[in-house]
Amino acid sequence: MKTAALALIAALFVPGNVQADAGESGAKVKTLMRQPLPDFPGKDGAVVAVEYAPGYVGAPHRHPGHLFIYVLEGSVEMQMEGGERRTLKPGDTFYENPRDTHGVGRNVSKTEPAKLLIFFLMDQNAPLVLPPERR
Repeated sequence: MKTAALALIAALFVPGNVQADAGESGAKVKTLMRQPLPDFPGKDGAVVAVEYAPGYVGAPHRHPGHLFIYVLEGSVEMQMEGGERRTLKPGDTFYENPRDTHGVGRNVSKTEPAKLLIFFLMDQNAPLVLPPERR
């Protein structure tokens, strides 16, 4: 399971229009769009679709930018390190700060997938996912 999670993270390091199916990990990630933002030199905006398989549990990680998450289908549990654990349903949103580690991300259902739409604001050409920061 740990190897599959690392494969997903490695797949996300590739810029551009990427689709990764992490196999055993149960997460499918597809970069729908990534665009430099001319009014914000040095910054990119990106839109990413993520599908968690039933029972999926993600590895702790962080991102080099601000994330705005919108739940399309299913139910997911999210928690930033030191923050409140929340269960999100379709139509709910979640914010990830680039300074924090995303410690909990899982599909609550053991039978149905969960689908998320994620908007990124980050440094140009930065990878989408980083390992957790060691403190």
